[in-house]
Amino acid sequence: MGRGKIEIKRIENSTNRQVTFCKRRNGLLKKAYELSVLCDAEVALIVFSTRGRLYEYANNNIRSTIERYKKA
Repeated sequence: MGRGKIEIKRIENSTNRQVTFCKRRNGLLKKAYELSVLCDAEVALIVFSTRGRLYEYANNNIRSTIERYKKA
């Protein structure tokens, strides 16, 4: 039996929001890695936190992936 759906809305408590961001960010980075490995896909992921911190994942050079995206 799966988990119930949660309502997607902004988390008002800043501490809870930061904890949720860290957990979800790690999950998102893991999923990007899994997609690149399982499907041999070129994946680039860029995330900025509310504090302006940069988090990124790329299975190849991220700049070349972005340039490829711009040309598409």
